[in-house]
Amino acid sequence: MRKAKWAAAAAGVVLLVAGCGSEDGADKSKGGEAPASGSSAPAVGAGAGSGGSGTLDAAAVKKEIESAATAAGFAEKPGDDVPANLKSCMVSWTADSKKVSDSRKSYDATVATLAKDGWKETRTVDQPAAVIKALDKSGWSVKASHQGKAGALLVVSFIATDNGPTCAKAFQEDLANNKH
Repeated sequence: MRKAKWAAAAAGVVLLVAGCGSEDGADKSKGGEAPASGSSAPAVGAGAGSGGSGTLDAAAVKKEIESAATAAGFAEKPGDDVPANLKSCMVSWTADSKKVSDSRKSYDATVATLAKDGWKETRTVDQPAAVIKALDKSGWSVKASHQGKAGALLVVSFIATDNGPTCAKAFQEDLANNKH
């Protein structure tokens, strides 16, 4: 069941970043915005795990997310590990939102730090109970999400995927292997 959850999360990241929802990649009917700063779709095949020319690998991406999030006041919440066959293609970092006084402020600060570190915001979906931002760098995409509200169910997570063809194949194979 955990593998299916990870495959679904990875597929969700790929769909969000690919711009599903309308012709221009925006989902304005549901409160989304067009891609930020005139950005286009993520580069394919540029990630280190894909054999591309990128300089990032999963460990470097995790370090960047963790550094930005902890500088903003978040602590990592223990959770499910990424399946072994996807570890070089995917990073998951979930914040323990109960250990910070203003999770939205810390989320915004984390995203701002990632942007300062070269991550380009490519898409934002901003709805009353959720904000999701897609950021790209060196063939990797991060889905940064703040969903829910304090006092209720609140999830703040940063899920990164390598967009290269090797990892795309690994995600498809994992999804196919976990269909029931």
